[in-house]
Amino acid sequence: MGFSFKKTAILGVGLLGASFALAIRENGICSNIAGFGRRKENLEEAKERGIIDSFSLDPAQAVKGADLVVLSTPVGCFKEISSQIKKNLAGGSIQIDLGSVKGNLVYELEKILPRYVACHPIAGGERPGIADARGNLFKGMKCIIAKTPSTDEEAFKKISSLWERLGSRVELMDPMEHDRIFALVSHLPHLAAYALVNTVGDVDPELMKLAGAGLKDTTRIAASSPELWRDVSILNGDNLVSYLEMFIKNLEKIASALREKDGNALERLLSRAQKLRKTLEN
Repeated sequence: MGFSFKKTAILGVGLLGASFALAIRENGICSNIAGFGRRKENLEEAKERGIIDSFSLDPAQAVKGADLVVLSTPVGCFKEISSQIKKNLAGGSIQIDLGSVKGNLVYELEKILPRYVACHPIAGGERPGIADARGNLFKGMKCIIAKTPSTDEEAFKKISSLWERLGSRVELMDPMEHDRIFALVSHLPHLAAYALVNTVGDVDPELMKLAGAGLKDTTRIAASSPELWRDVSILNGDNLVSYLEMFIKNLEKIASALREKDGNALERLLSRAQKLRKTLEN
């Protein structure tokens, strides 16, 4: 069976937080789970569904007695919540997060939380609430751990083992490198999807009703939480601005081929993208 935690506090009971709670319960890692959130109705529903056992609207209360604390609110709240809970953290407790931004935020949180391990499970969905929460969300998925020289070694080993027990494949990555990579392969696609939907809206919002699979598939992630992606984008803004400029240049290449009615140039651009896209299927 391996190790277990006596009590886990989930700070932010949305899709990821609720799924993590179900996963550790189903895998025998913890059976006493407390939740924190801003909406009492959501927490009550989570308790009724057996996702959490208790809840508080005060994060400092939720973490009392917890030997595992999980930050799963929008990343823009991490520092404030960490400062609020610090005084009530149990001795020897481990703190992790489920956020998709690391970078400087990791080093800032390390100054506040005594045994913090920065985690980014590559899992989720566009519906941020608990409706789609499931205990196998992380199975077969990657989980990035952004380890630093300050990361507690014992806590790191325990959290790595935890993710493996949930069925995840753990990879280590420098926090700054993490943000450079995920700005390109995750954060930029979300902003591009939002921009594409807004482009349709600028022409005529009613045209969304005529959309087929192309627009629906390309913009699925634009249904994600604006609050979540606002925080991610601002915190990883420097990397995103650089990649957005590259993205605009690629759009300009397509526009130039269209203006010049240069079918060969356009086909070369599309073929290059097609070949690279197919590597995702291997």
